Amino acid sequence: MAYSLDLSGRVALVTGASSGLGTQFAKTLSRAGAAVILASRRLDRLKDLRSHIEAEGGNAHVIELDVTDTHGIAAAIARAEAEAGPIDILVNNSGVSTTQRLLDVQPQDFDFIFDTNVRGAFFVAQEVGKRMVARARNAEVGAYPGGRIINIASMAGLKVLPQIGAYCMSKSAVIQMTKAMALEWGRFGINVNAICPGYIDTEINHHHWSTEQGQKLIHMLPRKRVGQPQDLDALLVMLASGESGFINGAVIAADDGFAL
Repeated sequence: MAYSLDLSGRVALVTGASSGLGTQFAKTLSRAGAAVILASRRLDRLKDLRSHIEAEGGNAHVIELDVTDTHGIAAAIARAEAEAGPIDILVNNSGVSTTQRLLDVQPQDFDFIFDTNVRGAFFVAQEVGKRMVARARNAEVGAYPGGRIINIASMAGLKVLPQIGAYCMSKSAVIQMTKAMALEWGRFGINVNAICPGYIDTEINHHHWSTEQGQKLIHMLPRKRVGQPQDLDALLVMLASGESGFINGAVIAADDGFAL
């Protein structure tokens, strides 16, 4: 028997959609039937992605969003909903990192990581969460279809890795943030879960895997391989769908077993 997950009629906001996993997430949600709101600071790349999605028959909208500008988040999300409709699904994907030992981390490095990965992710989810809660409160009993918030953490939030300690700390915070939101917002029909990807081959790190250091890292992995962005597609769509109604506060590693 065939089984499919259909997101038709749902509106999804993807932060950090201009590159890497964010681009893949947006394409995947669109192919599953959702209208997608593409959010990032790089409007030129978002417009190219919108054209790609529309060429495939999808529905995409572009908004400029800097998650480190907490004063601008509410206005950006208001614009998004005015254009595309109420947000049903948030993929909280924006993230940054540095490569340095903890003794070398400067205050500006710490702030760079935490302002995006923790502070920005929290206030984006909070703003979307406020709107989802209001919809739930104003709906007739049983009428609200439920909201889905998917925070993109990392297996680095589950397993400490050398030279990216501050990043590991930030993603651990995202995991705890996910659980706290799931606990508080679950009664409103809002499910909050986290995906913890392992090493994924994207445009940002693609060149690294052919270097000596990259090859050494690959040979440390359980199955001597890195993942592809599409390896997260099925998990993403499942968590975004109505069928995931009993999954709330889950932290799911998609890392090929590396964090074990």
